[in-house]
Amino acid sequence: MSSCNYIDTHCHLDGEEFAADRDEVVARAREVGVMKVFVPGIDLKSCQTVIDVCRQYPGYCYPMLGLHPEEVRSDWRQQLDSLGTVLCESLRSRAHSEPSPVSPVAIGEVGLDYYWSREFEQEQLEAFEEQVRWSVETRLPLMIHCRKAQNEMVAILKKYSSDLPGGVFHCFTGNEIEARELLQFDRFVLGIGGVLTFKKSNLPQTLAVVPLNRVVLETDAPYMAPVPHRGQRNEPAFVLEVLRKLAEVYGVSEEDVARQTTENVYNVFKKI
Repeated sequence: MSSCNYIDTHCHLDGEEFAADRDEVVARAREVGVMKVFVPGIDLKSCQTVIDVCRQYPGYCYPMLGLHPEEVRSDWRQQLDSLGTVLCESLRSRAHSEPSPVSPVAIGEVGLDYYWSREFEQEQLEAFEEQVRWSVETRLPLMIHCRKAQNEMVAILKKYSSDLPGGVFHCFTGNEIEARELLQFDRFVLGIGGVLTFKKSNLPQTLAVVPLNRVVLETDAPYMAPVPHRGQRNEPAFVLEVLRKLAEVYGVSEEDVARQTTENVYNVFKKI
């Protein structure tokens, strides 16, 4: 149990994995101090389920809308056009009234992923760059997924570096050189999740070059559960284990980690 409050910046709470007990999952998260959960879309269909879940838990769950690189297929242009319409409608409704519980707080989950295949390499590059432009135009931060594509991702971001509002490099697991390269982008932070707690993880050493004011907490639930829950379905309450490990790595209290990472979230996500 933790006496402090903090935020899970990346949780697929709309997934079927939570269909049977979503209320209980949210209750457990609240109980251990998780005060907000950000829920990413990955394609057109999931963006609607994300909005539905965030409407179910107003003021607690916040939507992010985007096309995930692994969902980029031959129909990526149609998906992106439709997603753009959903995004514009959400922003228009906010412009004419108080922010609604379904107003997006970020463009995401977007990025590049060449881990399994480069079949849609060019399509991924085009889809990512277009969504980077959405971020610049809407002033919504980016929630970026990147695997085996950091060079290509950085090249695109550099084209817009002076105009980017910020964002999160989700599920960061890289080395010191990669961390330094990503943190050259002002207003961006690293998303740190369950991998930090793994026995063979190099993240504790990497974070030696990363200031605490450049990281945020995440679960990526239902995936990547931290120790001692590894192998189970991940859920937002488990982000407490990441917080505890961060406190150990930085040599500070859990309260300090909660306070600083929450401040970092508010610095990046201006719409909450």
